[in-house]
Amino acid sequence: MLRIGLTGGIGAGKSEVATRLAGHGAVVIDADQLARAVVAPGTDGFAELTAAFGDGLVDEHGALDRAALAERVFADEAARRTLEGIIHPRVRARTAELTAAAAPDAVVVNDVPLLVETGLAATYHLVIVVAAAEPTRVVRLTRHRGMAEAQARARIRSQASDEQRRLAADVVFRNDADLAELHGAVDAVWRDRLVPYEENLRLRRAAPVGEQLSVRPYDPTWPEQFARLAGRIRRVAGELPVHHIGSTAIPGLAAKDVIDVQLTVPDLAAADALADQLAEAGFPPLPGDWVDTPKPDAPQESAWRKRVHGSADPGRVVNLHVRPAGSPGQRLSLLLRDWLRADPAARDEYAERKRVLAEAHRRTSEYAAAKEPWFTEVWSRAQQWAAQSGWQPPAQ
Repeated sequence: MLRIGLTGGIGAGKSEVATRLAGHGAVVIDADQLARAVVAPGTDGFAELTAAFGDGLVDEHGALDRAALAERVFADEAARRTLEGIIHPRVRARTAELTAAAAPDAVVVNDVPLLVETGLAATYHLVIVVAAAEPTRVVRLTRHRGMAEAQARARIRSQASDEQRRLAADVVFRNDADLAELHGAVDAVWRDRLVPYEENLRLRRAAPVGEQLSVRPYDPTWPEQFARLAGRIRRVAGELPVHHIGSTAIPGLAAKDVIDVQLTVPDLAAADALADQLAEAGFPPLPGDWVDTPKPDAPQESAWRKRVHGSADPGRVVNLHVRPAGSPGQRLSLLLRDWLRADPAARDEYAERKRVLAEAHRRTSEYAAAKEPWFTEVWSRAQQWAAQSGWQPPAQ
C-alpha cells in the first residue's frame, strides 16, 4: 500500500484536502480524531491523563475539558511533554492497526498535524503539506474556531514554520484561494501521481522514464529533494552511507531533472539482501546486469559491478546506485562530485560539454553514452586533484 503523510499548520485547511482524498477512495487516518479517542472516558488513556493532571480537567458530565487541557499544556512545556507521552504511543498503535487493516492496494493518508515536529516525514512514501498565509489562517481561527487573534497567532507560531514544512514536503497545496482551485490541484495529484505510484509500488516496478532529453538550469531545491529521499533510504539501510551524486549534486550545473543517489554497501550480496526493503520504500530494483564503465587504472569489469534501483513515484525520477564500499565506481562518483564542486573551471568545462552533447542528442540514453568518454578523459585530473588536496571519500 501507498502511505501518505498529510500535514499543515493550524488553520491551513488540511482537513479539506483529507476530505477530497477520501472522496477519491483514500483511507484517511486522522491523528486528531485518534488523539481524542484514546483519552475518551473509560479508556486507560483517560485514566492515565487524569492521574497526571488531576480531576480538574474533567467537566460536570465526566468528559475531558479539552479547552482547559489545551490552555494548561500550551503554557507549560513539561505538561505538554507529559501529555504527548500519554497520547502519542496510543495514537501510533491505533494508526498501525488501522493501516494493517487497509487493503493491499490502498492509498492510506495519515492526517498528522505535527508530522514535521515529530520527525515522521521519512516514514511515508510521500508527504503532502497544505499551506496558507498566516493572515488567512488567523481569520479562519478567529471566525470559525472562536479564538482571540493573539491566541491564534501564538498557536500558529508554536508549530513548525512554513519553511520547515516546505523542506519536508514532496507536494505543497496552497489553500489561500477558492476551493475549486484547491480541489483541482488535489484531483490532479491523485490522478497523475498517487494512483500510479500505488500501482508501481505494489507491482515492484519503477515509474516509466521518457527518452526525450531535457537539460534544465540548476535547481536549488535538488539537494532538499535528495534529503527527503535519503531519509527514506536510511530507514531501510540504517547506518550505511547515502550520498547525493551526479550533476544535480553540483551547485550551478545544468542537468537532467534526475536525483542520483549512491548507497554504499559492504558487497553486492548485501545490496541484494536490501532489494525488497528498498522496493517497499519506493525504490524498486531495475532489471539487468549493471556495470559502470571501467577506467584505465582499474580495467577489470567485475570491479565496476553495481545494482541500480529506480523510483516508483512518477513525480520524482531517481537513480539509486548501490555500490560496494571501496569499489572504483563508488569512489569515482564521490571524487567527481567533490572535484567539480571545488573547481569551477572544471565544472564549467563539463557544463559546456553537456551543452554541446544535448544539442546533438535528443534521446537520454544517447546523451548519457556520449558523455561517458569525458569521465575517462578527466580521470587522471580528478585523481591528481585528490592527491593534491588530500581528498578522501566522505563517510556520510
